[in-house]
Amino acid sequence: MLSVERIHSYYGKAHILNDLSFEVRRGEVVALLGRNGAGKSTTMKSVMQLVRPKQGQVVFQGENLIGQPAFRVAKDGIGYVPEDRRIFTDLTVIENLEVGRQPRRQDAPHWTVEQLFEIFPNLSERRANRGKHMSGGEQQMLTIARTLMGNPSLLLLDEPSEGIAPVIVEQMAATILKLKAEGLTVMISEQNLHFARAVADRAIIIEGGEKKFDGSFKELEAHPEIRDAYLSV
Repeated sequence: MLSVERIHSYYGKAHILNDLSFEVRRGEVVALLGRNGAGKSTTMKSVMQLVRPKQGQVVFQGENLIGQPAFRVAKDGIGYVPEDRRIFTDLTVIENLEVGRQPRRQDAPHWTVEQLFEIFPNLSERRANRGKHMSGGEQQMLTIARTLMGNPSLLLLDEPSEGIAPVIVEQMAATILKLKAEGLTVMISEQNLHFARAVADRAIIIEGGEKKFDGSFKELEAHPEIRDAYLSV
């Protein structure tokens, strides 16, 4: 579904992603792992064209995204949930969801507000609440639900377990597994190895903007030296 081919991405003169390549196959959940500052968020922003790679290709369902505006990438079927959530704090839950609405796609699950309330019961209970009156975990759920209203074929989740209570982390893991069961392709960036192992089929580890590992969690567990080198604090 997604093929990232030898991209080089920069912030000014700082070379963040260096010759990075990987693939995401339809229907799988892939975890992009690495320490803070490894380049995980930049990778997702490069896919979305919020950061424009200076070299390489980002091919989504056969189309090269390089040079497209980010809103066009979203319309093409990639949903992006940023680490800082970016909900509309003065809008209610319902209004936030309506902002994200896009037409139904043939190759992706179709979501309604009521379906999302079944997945996120906390949001159903607070449907009339404004975003600024919600907890961090509830805001994270709202951001994911708003993105799903766009009926994406591929969902990018940047640090979904970051800064939220353990009980909400468990709910988030269950949610990702439900999305996978619906046929949605998901890529998450994470520092939490336990969380990633619980939801993902495959791990990609990056360090210094370079890929260091790409394989199953079983393969990763068979090579503790890789985990210790690139994931240990």
